[in-house]
Parts: sequence; structure tokens; C-alpha cells
Amino acid sequence: MLLNLHIKNMALIDEIDINFADNLNILTGETGAGKSIVIDSIMLALGGKTPKDFVRKDAEYGLVELLFSIEDQDTIDKLKELEVTDIDNGEVILSRKIIGNRSVSKINGETVTLSKVREVSSLLLDLHAQHENQSLLIASNHIKLLDRYGHDTVDDLKQKVEFIYKDYLKLKEELEFNSIDEEEKKRQLDLIEYERKEIAEASLRVGEDEELEQQYQLAVHSKQIAESLSASHQYVENTAYDAVDRAVREMLSVAEYDAELSSMADTLATISDLMSDFVRTARDYLDENTFSEEEFRQIEDRLNTINHLKAKYGKTIAEVLAYRENLDLRYDKLIHQDLYREEIKKQLADSESKLEKASRELSDERKRIAKELSENITNALIDLNFLDVRFDMVFEKMDHYTANGYDHAYFIISTNVGEEMKPLWQVASGGELSRIMLAMKSCLADADRIETLIFDEIDVGISGRTAQMVAEKISKIGKNHQVICITHLPQIASMANHHYLIEKKVMNGKTVTQIDSLNEEQQIQEIARLIGGVRITDTVLESAREMKELAGKAKVD
Repeated sequence: MLLNLHIKNMALIDEIDINFADNLNILTGETGAGKSIVIDSIMLALGGKTPKDFVRKDAEYGLVELLFSIEDQDTIDKLKELEVTDIDNGEVILSRKIIGNRSVSKINGETVTLSKVREVSSLLLDLHAQHENQSLLIASNHIKLLDRYGHDTVDDLKQKVEFIYKDYLKLKEELEFNSIDEEEKKRQLDLIEYERKEIAEASLRVGEDEELEQQYQLAVHSKQIAESLSASHQYVENTAYDAVDRAVREMLSVAEYDAELSSMADTLATISDLMSDFVRTARDYLDENTFSEEEFRQIEDRLNTINHLKAKYGKTIAEVLAYRENLDLRYDKLIHQDLYREEIKKQLADSESKLEKASRELSDERKRIAKELSENITNALIDLNFLDVRFDMVFEKMDHYTANGYDHAYFIISTNVGEEMKPLWQVASGGELSRIMLAMKSCLADADRIETLIFDEIDVGISGRTAQMVAEKISKIGKNHQVICITHLPQIASMANHHYLIEKKVMNGKTVTQIDSLNEEQQIQEIARLIGGVRITDTVLESAREMKELAGKAKVD
């Protein structure tokens, strides 16, 4: 459940906090008061795009925070799978801060990507924006809604189909790749022979390039190394060693008088030994590490050969050698092309048989779920004043497979007696789309186990008796879910368990948006405004009071 919405420095909003409650939360206000700012801010926190110039011009940054309380253990487990931390107390905070052209999203204080925010928010909240009704006019979205409704049984079947499809597609590509004519076959064999020979003649050894690179660096800097080491050797042997040796003798002459003096003498003796080791090691290094011009050229030529092969066949020697092994396999496949193609065809036929079976199982389950979903949506539509509605889903088998099976499915509807059922995009008006989407949302919310639903003007294009039935439906949804609804209809507003008024005011010389929770009498005043507009008479007030009372009785019923 969404407990709190905090918005700071967004558009007309200076800073507001809204504490939402369970059941039905209604937001109303005059046109232009800032209702869209609230929705845009929530969408922003959920990972949506940042509207242009959304942050207040006089502010350094804009901030939106959503505080959720999670009680459903299944949702908590899924959040943990998404690596959301610190949710043992059942709280999740989504925040997004806009600074200039940058934004920072956080979940429980941890900075995350927008894709992660969208994954997490999909488990917590379902927001219906005004444009979403239009998604019903796109046929490809219908099967997504169906799969979402039946995810408990469909997801595993979809994963199975996807797994088999990947194998099927790989075999198809392999068969196509190995279906070449004799001329192309000869060209490829010649190229393979050349590349195999080039790699084989190099006699590569894993790790050789690293050893050669080290030797190359030594050779390149050999003169500098010899000069520096020789000078160091002379300094120590001719100057430092004698000085330390004299210091040792001096300390040994007094060491017997004090333990600390003896320790200091031992330290100097150790230094003298180390210097002797250095002089000997430096002499040996200078004698042993000499590079001739010929050795340098050999190292350079070998490195050039290796780097040339790495540039052509792989970033490392190991990759070049692996490429050589693949060449051998490819050569063998080409030499025995006909036999190999027959083997692939057998594997492809087996894979296609498995894919057909898995796709059929998925399709059968979808059809079973579609029947259940269609019945539920039909009942929900009847509740929304589609009295003679018929609603169903059509399945057509595509002529090819996909990772999502072979179903092309879409919803069909008839809203009047005697009318044939047609696809949604052919018959539904704007107001009808709103009600159809509301019906679907009511069915999907239970299947998704999403606790919070937000409706932004779901009531567009409806009025009268239909508006009353939509209000009752939203109220009914609010019994099992937290519903936050922005509306301009008094019928819906009267159903509120909690009512918030969004107002635009001038404070300290600037226009700001405020949101206030209304008590019962204030709710009646706001419902009267929605009924009567500018002039609120006693009759309008009485109508608002009666509407609120009737709504209370409807909620009990």
C-alpha cells in the first residue's frame, strides 16, 4: 500500500506530503490546479520520463518519494529476488531526484537504474494513465494482458517454449549456413586451409605473448637499466658500503656497554649485509642480462606475428587457438556437407516437433485462461452498464513460430443485441474504452496481487447512470485494494473513503499547488462544486449531501 507521497519543487508544487490510506482515495480539484502534476510526479518516481521544465525554475532540484508498506509475503520474496535491501520491516521507499539534466533514482536509499525501478514498481503499484486506454487498440497488447492474468500457469509454459525456440532457431541458422553451392564451398575450404596454415605455422603457446612483452620492455629500456643499475652499484660499493662498514666498527667498539647500543650495532651490521647482497646481485644482473640487436629484432618480429594473428582471429592466444579448432570443425562440416546437413535436418525436425508440442500446450492453457478472463471481464462490464455485452478472445495460429509460441490472439466485443462481435479497435468509443480498461484492471489486479491501483481520470467520456455504475465498481475494487483515483465526476467522488482536494493558491508572490485532506463536510462542499460548478446553492448542497449518503449505503450493500 502507498502510505505517503512526498513531492518537492515540481512544477507548481513547492513541497507537499500526502498520507494515503487504504480503500478508495479520491483526488479532485479545478482544471489546472495541479492534478496532472501529482500523476506525473508519481510516474517519474516509477521510472518514467521527465517532463520538460518540470522542476521549478527557482529550485536547485526536484524530488519525488513514494513510501510503500508491503504485507504480502510473496511480494516481499519477489522484491528480495530483485535484490531490494532493507525490506524486513515491510517498507519500500522509491525516490527520484532531478538535478539539471540528470536524475538519481533510489530504492531504500540505494542508487539503482531506472530499469530496476520499473521492475520493482511493477510489483507495488499499477498506474492507469489517460493514454493507456489507447493500448487496447493495439492487438499485440491483448495477449500480453492475457498472459499477465494467467501468469501462475502461463509463465512456466512460456519459458519452456522460449528455451526450445532458441534451439530451433539455432538449428535453422546452422542449416542455412551450411546450405551452399560447390563454388562457395570451394572458396570457403581454400580460406580455411589458408587460415589453418597461418595459425599452425606460428606454433603459438598460451602466455607466450605476455613473456615476450616483458622481454621486449626490458630490451627497449636495456641501456637505461644498465646505466642506472651500474651507477647504483658503484655508489653502494665505492661509497656507501665503506661508510656503513666504518659505522659498524665504531658501534661494535661501544656495544658492550649498553643493550640498546648493541641492538643499533646489529641493525647496522644487517644493513651492511644487505648492501653486500645488493652489490653481488647487481653485478650478476649486469653480467647476465645483455641484449644484442639481433635478440631484440627476434623478440619484436615474434610479437608482431602474434599480434597480427590476434588482430585477425582473437584478442588472446587462447582465442586464436580456439578459432583454429573451430576451423577444423568447419572444414570437417564442409567436406561432409551432405551428411552434416542431413543430421541437422533430423535435429531440426525433432526440435520443431518439441516446439509444436510446447506451443500447443501454451496455446491450450491460454485458451482456458481466456475463457475465464472473458467471463470475468463480461461480468465486470455488466457492472459498468454494458448490459447486453458479449466479450471473448479470438485465437489464430500464425504460420511461423516465435519465442512466445504461435498464437495471434485479440479481444472481441459486442455491446448491443444483434451486433456481431468485432475486435476492440473497430467498435469501442473513448468512453467505452475507459470502462473496458477498468473492467480489465479489476480482473488483473487480483491476479497480479498488486495492492495499489491508481486511476487518472478513468471516467473520461462517461456520465449519468454509467458514471454511477463506474463509481460503484471503483468502490468495489477499493474493498480489496488501495485505490487512488483522480476524478471530475461527483458520483465517483462521493464514494471516497478518503478525499483530497488539490488547489492552486498564490503564496508569498508565487503560485503553488496545495493538497488537503477533507473532512466529511468539506467533502460535501467539494461534491457540490463538482455538481453545480461556480455557483453552489442550497439545493446543490442538499444534492451533494444526498449523493454522499447514498454512496455510503451502496458501499455497505
